[in-house]
Amino acid sequence: YYPGLKAPVSGTYLAAQHALLARVLREVFGIADKVSVLDVCYAMVTTPAAELTLQQRIPHVDGLEPDRIALIHYLVPQGCDGTAFYRHRSTKFETVDHARSEQYFASLNRDLRIHGHPPPAYLHGDTPIFERIGHFAGGYNRALIYRGRLLHCGAIGINSQLSATPGTGRLTITGFFAAG
Repeated sequence: YYPGLKAPVSGTYLAAQHALLARVLREVFGIADKVSVLDVCYAMVTTPAAELTLQQRIPHVDGLEPDRIALIHYLVPQGCDGTAFYRHRSTKFETVDHARSEQYFASLNRDLRIHGHPPPAYLHGDTPIFERIGHFAGGYNRALIYRGRLLHCGAIGINSQLSATPGTGRLTITGFFAAG
């Protein structure tokens, strides 16, 4: 579902970040056990707004599992738009897990029938279906680490550079981890 290009990251990245990641996972998320690496890759948003699928135009979760942790590490020297977190207005859910998924998706489908599909654009702010509850700018070398069940999406502005060139595009490293 990623709206752009992805490429594998070498093992040296995780080796260099291991101590910091372990500390954050332990102190912030209470995860002291072994952590499995599910996926780590370079990512660049390159899909023009007119070509986005419905799933790319609304907030999403990275997994329904309680132990899924997501990482986004911004590598854009001049900074970029970042990531936004959302609350689903009908259910008031900010997270979606296995227990909530049936209710959430039924309500989301009902909302889409009532309000229609969002226009072909990256989500940037509030909508009739979702309320933005947080936004973190993509500062150079900033990393966000959050539970994968949080409703979120890239906060890609109308004037954002959607270049496939690492020096000018929205270059990040994304990672997904699971405790145990």
